[in-house]
Amino acid sequence: MQEEQAMEHHNSAASKQESNKPETNKPETTEPETNKAESGQAVSNTRNTGPGRLLIAVYGIFALAATARAGYQIATKFSEAPVAYSLSAFAAIVYIVATISLAKAGTNWFKVSLVALIVELLGVLVVGFLSIADSVAFPHQTVWSGFGQGYGYVPLLLPIIGLIWLYRRRPAAH
Repeated sequence: MQEEQAMEHHNSAASKQESNKPETNKPETTEPETNKAESGQAVSNTRNTGPGRLLIAVYGIFALAATARAGYQIATKFSEAPVAYSLSAFAAIVYIVATISLAKAGTNWFKVSLVALIVELLGVLVVGFLSIADSVAFPHQTVWSGFGQGYGYVPLLLPIIGLIWLYRRRPAAH
């Protein structure tokens, strides 16, 4: 009996020692990159969780809508308003890039998202202003005409909300 207890004690001590040793045969797992939110708490470096999923869904809808609209306009009546329809195609590309980059994790995708949203905001502001100031140059509507008026101003609000989301989910400085 004492022999069994001694053997159990020896096995228990040996397993404790082994658990303290670094295991070399296990594959290393990488922890997700983190960043600091304004509260100082670590935040996962993904932008596709919580409200980010809704943001990505809205961008996806705009990507599909702008692509379909631009494709139809370019295929059927491009000669009527080539600038407007080219801008619609450009907006579609920006929405596609924003959708994909917001859904992906990592610092590089964060940078792509940031550029896409800044380009979108600038596009909405410039095209919105020009479409009001010089309506002759924009005889037909684009997604960004009138600051996105035809879409309930969502094209104006979306990059602002997106940039705030990116700011809150920014990668930590190394």
